[in-house]
Amino acid sequence: MAKLKSENDKIKFAVVGCGHIGKRHAEMIIRNPEAELIALCDIKPKTELGIEVFNVPFLNSIDELLASGLDIDVVNVCTPNGLHVEHSFKCLNAFKHVVCEKPMGLTKSSVEQVIYKSLQVSKHLFLVMQNRYSPPSVWIKDVIEKKTLGEIFLVQLNCYWNRDERYYKKGQWKGDQELDGGTLFTQFSHFIDIMYWLFGDINDIQGVFSDNNHKDLTDFEDSGFVNFKFINGGIGCINYSTSVWDINLESSITIIGSKGSIKIGGQYMNEVEYCHIQNYTMPQLDPANPANDYGAYKGSAANHHFVIQNVVDTLKGRTTITTNALEGLKIVEIIERIYAVRDKKFIKKK
Repeated sequence: MAKLKSENDKIKFAVVGCGHIGKRHAEMIIRNPEAELIALCDIKPKTELGIEVFNVPFLNSIDELLASGLDIDVVNVCTPNGLHVEHSFKCLNAFKHVVCEKPMGLTKSSVEQVIYKSLQVSKHLFLVMQNRYSPPSVWIKDVIEKKTLGEIFLVQLNCYWNRDERYYKKGQWKGDQELDGGTLFTQFSHFIDIMYWLFGDINDIQGVFSDNNHKDLTDFEDSGFVNFKFINGGIGCINYSTSVWDINLESSITIIGSKGSIKIGGQYMNEVEYCHIQNYTMPQLDPANPANDYGAYKGSAANHHFVIQNVVDTLKGRTTITTNALEGLKIVEIIERIYAVRDKKFIKKK
């Protein structure tokens, strides 16, 4: 793989896409003593982005950034979902490591091309799935790997959020099929990632989908019930909606095993609400970080500092990638298969 950086070298980052998440990436880079923010990039004018606090060069296109001659090790791709593949590919083609926000792309085939390019140029491809770093996620991963719950019988993933006209604004990419991709890609891929991380792949997918109050806001469904079997054993379901009124309700996972049951809940799967396991005493967990706060709505846990540190540690040879490209591909492929079921049954009514 790529040549390792020395311990004394700072890892030099550029961020493409200066929306809420891009600014979060930039802030976490600046806070890391082993990282350096080299440049920001967005197609919008700098004066419209609220990035005055970042005293670095600003460029208006990714092509301009990559041709600038700036000394960049890593490019963080924080653009709309439908542009992730194109932008990641361009950065890799310019021999830069890539940190790609979720999802890596909107189709399995396009993501495979990006992974092939990363192997071809011997550059790392990091996927952002920061919920893996939350204390309940770290704890439940250990519980599942040690088979503390015994045989897994049933897993229920519930994701009930608010995304209304305050979020889906006219003229923006959110809600657009080509740039957004759908509710499971934009809102809930983090939680599908946690489920896959814990229990593996799924098959025998079935589902029911509906559009409740997003008729004039999005190109796709806002709610669904999906059920399936795990290849490793047990059954599961994902129940989701973005039509919850006013504020997010919950993101939770309930696990039923032969030796006990667990529910991790809260608005962002950040609280252990129930743990009853044979001959087991639950340890005291560190507090979870709060959700990313975007004013009218909130997102997943604010754990991006862990992502940046993992990039630094990986490029300095201290560790390996927390969420690698193949896992990112798998999440895209799972959602793509769920949406294939949706598309056979559900037609968006305009």
